[in-house]
Amino acid sequence: MTDKTYNILFLCTGNSARSIMAEALVSTMSKGRFKGFSAGSNPGGKVNPFAIEMVTRTGYPVDHLRSKSWDEFAAPDAPHMDFIITVCDNAAGEACPHWPGHPATAHWGFEDPAAAEGTDEEKRAVFEKIYRQILARMNTFLSLPLHVLEKHAIQQELRKIGETPVAA
Repeated sequence: MTDKTYNILFLCTGNSARSIMAEALVSTMSKGRFKGFSAGSNPGGKVNPFAIEMVTRTGYPVDHLRSKSWDEFAAPDAPHMDFIITVCDNAAGEACPHWPGHPATAHWGFEDPAAAEGTDEEKRAVFEKIYRQILARMNTFLSLPLHVLEKHAIQQELRKIGETPVAA
């Protein structure tokens, strides 16, 4: 067993909801095995308050959460990423920056909860649904025996997780 801590970057367009929740979930659920980061191709500059509600459940510190550009993680002094996961269809189709070290990549598409309309309770219900979907994929991901899989097998497993339908 390895003591390596893996860095994982979750990408979305606005970096206000899905990628933020994924960052918090992987960081807390992995018990130090992973350090989560999140960013967006066109960050909105603000984390969605419903995403903050969901993150609060994880125990992840919300005071340092911010909507930021993926360019921060392509800079020479940025942390080296072992994994990069897009969580929205828009970001998956965009031309990403060059990621040093050739991290394993995959797309795990989720509906955009920030686009939900209606009352606060209706919006909160959509965030809850997406949070549970991210949680389910994260459970699968965290059960992978990364220390014994070679890079190509890890890449295949990451993509399989993203292709697995999530419960509504």
